[in-house]
Amino acid sequence: MAFEKIKENTDELQDRAKEYIDANIAYYKLYGFKIAMKSTTLMLKLFLLGIMLVIVTLFFSIALALAIGYGLDNFAYGFLIVGGIYFVLAILVYYVQDKIVEGPILRTFSKMLFKKY
Repeated sequence: MAFEKIKENTDELQDRAKEYIDANIAYYKLYGFKIAMKSTTLMLKLFLLGIMLVIVTLFFSIALALAIGYGLDNFAYGFLIVGGIYFVLAILVYYVQDKIVEGPILRTFSKMLFKKY
């Protein structure tokens, strides 16, 4: 009799442990899905914003090159000056790229992953 009671308690304990493990697995699957979706939508938003900024920059660059070209009476010089400005900016971005890109991305994803609920 005592052994049957112990066996029943052990079976119940095993069932409860299995339910607990299944619930944890379901929770972490859902949590992983949430993180994946947030990061995917963030990347998509940044991609679309980047495309819009490239288009705006392209048109402003052409307008600036034409304005400088009108001022110098030579459109080639205008485009060369604008190209030189972008070359200098590219060199500056190359030297500070880790501070610009790595830090904010780590901060954003750290907030997303380690948020306490």
